[in-house]
Amino acid sequence: MIVGLDVGTSKVICLVGEVQADGKLEIVGIGSHSSKGMKRGVVINIESTVQSIQRAVEEAELMAGCNIHSVYVSVAGSHIRSLNSHGIVAVKGGEVEQEDIDRVIDAAQAVPISSDQRVLHILPQEYNIDSQEGIKDPLGMSGVRLEANVHLISGALNAVVNVEKCIQRCGLGVDGVILSQLASSESSLSDDEKELGVCLIDIGAGTSDIAVWLDGALHHTAVIPVAGDQVTNDISMALRTPTQHAEEIKVKYACAMSSMASADQVLEVPSVGDRQPRSISRHALTEVVEARYEEIYNLIQDELRRSGFAERIPAGIVITGGTSLMEGACELAEKIFQMPVRLAVPDNAKGMSDIVDNPVYSTGVGLLAYGSKEAEMTAPSKQSMSKTQTKREASVLVAKEIGSSFSAAKAWQKLKHWFQSYM
Repeated sequence: MIVGLDVGTSKVICLVGEVQADGKLEIVGIGSHSSKGMKRGVVINIESTVQSIQRAVEEAELMAGCNIHSVYVSVAGSHIRSLNSHGIVAVKGGEVEQEDIDRVIDAAQAVPISSDQRVLHILPQEYNIDSQEGIKDPLGMSGVRLEANVHLISGALNAVVNVEKCIQRCGLGVDGVILSQLASSESSLSDDEKELGVCLIDIGAGTSDIAVWLDGALHHTAVIPVAGDQVTNDISMALRTPTQHAEEIKVKYACAMSSMASADQVLEVPSVGDRQPRSISRHALTEVVEARYEEIYNLIQDELRRSGFAERIPAGIVITGGTSLMEGACELAEKIFQMPVRLAVPDNAKGMSDIVDNPVYSTGVGLLAYGSKEAEMTAPSKQSMSKTQTKREASVLVAKEIGSSFSAAKAWQKLKHWFQSYM
């Protein structure tokens, strides 16, 4: 069993997955609860966050019929930092071994990082051996000099520890802390898109998370602190209605492109306090929403241009996350980015597809996929460790037997010598 816990700004989602014999993931349990203790991906109230996590986990346990002991958890927020780094080492034996790969990755991550930041991921992009570039797996190759390009991702130490603390207070262990857009990439992007060059945009409630993939590796990550909650606030302010009603209006009636909304359609807007509800056209509502979506997309485009990847993503843009579900979101993105845009839903898991085939679950399903890959990678090492341990135990047993035989022979020699001396 693998458990993914997506602790988001608006809701906490817990997914329980089981790895089948064919390697595919089957989702056997889902739990969801509104999140009250998070703001823009960061814990602002530990007690409320603990309660939300407990409710979501209990619901998932009940559906899956199992007890959850540990989880893979997502992390997001403006505190996330990333950079590309380079490392060089000499190959010791003329042939690249796992020890050489570990050393070059260690050399690549030897960059100054603030003491209040914690490294979350060290993701290799490519290796170079002598003058040969673009190597994905250098193990066993001959050479003298090994180089590595890696993508380092770190987060604020306090922000990450607070999330872990909330999970531990629920009596759960943490198998891994995974960057939100990295998890979403696992469930939303195809290998062809990652190889050709693609930008994933995970638009949640608190943040819009960016991940740029090129040549099959992650090259750039960023977080834009503007997302769905700002859309809700705009509706609440413009229509003078409480936030909870603004959220309902956004989900039911809002559209991201004013050209797609009819001015003839009229909706009723609840007022504040005991005032009478008012009527407003859907077109007027859409104009408010469109302005905020344009801001989000423009900020993302500015980030892509600043990082130099705006012209290096021929596969286009892939949007996911709960806020991407709005009508017209893809069409407006195509208009602003001037490239192909598609809405992504998780497609690499079986079971409960009628529920999880939704951008809201992209991060949760991605956490399961990431966890299953990590478990698959650690399984061979555990197996080899158990074999080594068995060999070691056998060696100790043989040594004991030899030692006992040696001691018996020595005792017999002494006894024989004693008899001879008295006869």
